[in-house]
Amino acid sequence: MSQKFVQIIAFETQKIDELRKLLDRFEQKMQGKSGGPTHRILLQDRDKSGRYLAIIEFESHEAAMRNNERPEVAKLNEELTALCTRAPSFTNCDLKDSRELK
Repeated sequence: MSQKFVQIIAFETQKIDELRKLLDRFEQKMQGKSGGPTHRILLQDRDKSGRYLAIIEFESHEAAMRNNERPEVAKLNEELTALCTRAPSFTNCDLKDSRELK
């Protein structure tokens, strides 16, 4: 059984509305295609204006790597980077535990 994989992307932008619209269009375009992200969370840093973190979950590391090979993903990364004030940084993680707390 493969382990879920999470990628954390830290980035800075002054164009968050444009970036969110780009992500929404991309997700609509990719809907129904297998191997893509299963969950996305976008966080805004409260202490540093213009800094954000995106948490992207995949079924496995292998699925994430296959997804990264898609030409649509390469184009998305190029367009996202153009909206950023500094290049995004990536942290790759194996998901060890996840639960909803009440």
